[in-house]
Amino acid sequence: MPEMTGWEAVVLAMKAEGVPYVFGLPGDPRHLYDALVAAEPDGGPRPVGVRFETSGAFMAMAYARVTNQLAACFGCPGPGIANLVPGILEAYSGCTPMLVLGVRAPRQTYGKGAFQETDHVAMLSSVTKWATTAELAENIPWAMRRAVQLATSGQPGPVYVELPGDIGLGVWDIPAYMPTFPTPRPAPDPSSIAAAADLIVAAKRPLLITGGGVILSGAGSAVDRLSRHYGIALQTTPAGRGSVAETHPYFCGLTGLYRTTFPRRVYETADLLITVGSRMEEFQGGFLPRPEGAKLIQIDIDPFELGRNWEPDVAIQADARLAVEAIFGALAERGARLNEDFVTEITSGRENAIAAAASDAENALDTGAMPIKGKSIVHEINRVFGDNTILVKENGGQDLWAYYWPYYQVLDPGCCVPPAEQTAMGYGIVGAMAAKLARPDRKVVCATGDGAFQMQLHELGTAVQEGLPVTWVVLDDSAFGWVQWIQKRTEGPIVATQFAPGTDLAAAARAAGIEAIRVESASGLRPALEAARQANEDGRPFVVVVPVDQAHHHAEFDRFHGFEPAADSARA
Repeated sequence: MPEMTGWEAVVLAMKAEGVPYVFGLPGDPRHLYDALVAAEPDGGPRPVGVRFETSGAFMAMAYARVTNQLAACFGCPGPGIANLVPGILEAYSGCTPMLVLGVRAPRQTYGKGAFQETDHVAMLSSVTKWATTAELAENIPWAMRRAVQLATSGQPGPVYVELPGDIGLGVWDIPAYMPTFPTPRPAPDPSSIAAAADLIVAAKRPLLITGGGVILSGAGSAVDRLSRHYGIALQTTPAGRGSVAETHPYFCGLTGLYRTTFPRRVYETADLLITVGSRMEEFQGGFLPRPEGAKLIQIDIDPFELGRNWEPDVAIQADARLAVEAIFGALAERGARLNEDFVTEITSGRENAIAAAASDAENALDTGAMPIKGKSIVHEINRVFGDNTILVKENGGQDLWAYYWPYYQVLDPGCCVPPAEQTAMGYGIVGAMAAKLARPDRKVVCATGDGAFQMQLHELGTAVQEGLPVTWVVLDDSAFGWVQWIQKRTEGPIVATQFAPGTDLAAAARAAGIEAIRVESASGLRPALEAARQANEDGRPFVVVVPVDQAHHHAEFDRFHGFEPAADSARA
């Protein structure tokens, strides 16, 4: 067995598994980072330094989303690991394959109140698929292989592996690393596929809803083909967005909180729902009644998710791609055909919705009114940046417009990076940097509110340091707008939600070395976005700050929360 340090064994394992980066920051650089630097010239993973540990976890999650591959992050003992928790929690919620690495106090002093001594395994057990300490050097290859296999199999998720300080720095006889075997894909039960095909044949208004499991399975092409061939309307959850291009002729927007008017009508009149890789939690389906009389086919790789929110008429526990392909074959055997009337209705309806949203957004901008409405901002981003653009989303009342199809349309598969169900603010700011690392051939735009943006101002220098030409468009209402909207709607006091005085975010970006423009007129929006695109093409990051009308929401936003839409709500 070769002699090496514990950290060298960890790095060799990551190299064997094709992990390209480790996001994080060192405390004592002898732990992991010296081994990373030594291995990098031979193709080992490269360290990407951040200013705060949470950012490293967020970047790893976003990188995994874009590449659909395992990503890694690192935290120092005690507070460093604690700072990783928001990102690990988000990745756990989003079923994102992520390897989290850490350091524990040495075995000789552990339990004696050692410096930064913390029970990291207990801290992380509830937000990881597996958390372990490699107490013996010879077990490091086993622990790493086990962690990678668990992170990438079944319903994926984050895992945590730590080394005691003495194990990491000591020199040991450590067995060679054996890479993991290919991720198994469970096939569907034929009787369930037959039952699902029968329901689809009988349906007059079928609707297929893709969740994040479609992305993780690589089932987008299979979903696209099934929908086109048999005339099934398509919607996505936020996690499933980007599974198909939204130019698809039967694509009908997002579901739940994220719907606009035409998608709501398609959903409410469906007589069959087919959910693929989504638990349909409350913002996707839990707050909404299942369409009256509609049957439900639920496809999920994890049996725990089947029936978790809605009781399905047919439950299929299987890999999403294999299940969708099997359904396609079963429909072919039955001689299923397009429902021409339904196809005509949804294609006409979506074309009208697209035209109405474009007119709505453009007319609002043409009035010259300030502050600008969010619908106009996201529509202009779409027009200026066009195809081959990854949209990275944040969590907030105004950047919610980036979720609203067709005000913004994801023009290519794989070009959307959303937060997961925890919607940790600030994820998208650094997630955009990771997206650019993952796909340098694509444009990357993050639509964010000023609240989330201020949570990650410290990381703007990371984009400069790493040479990542990303654009952030900040919808600035000088408030935590969504929370303040609730305060106003419920006639509560306006407290702890207003930024007074507001921060000059363009100046803050310039202080970090990033070009920035604050839009001062409606006519200045497009030139600012065009300047950002040109800067990105020239290899420079850019920030566009846009004053936004905080009071303006889509009618469906109000309706979803149980309120009558405001008089000037967007209704397209």
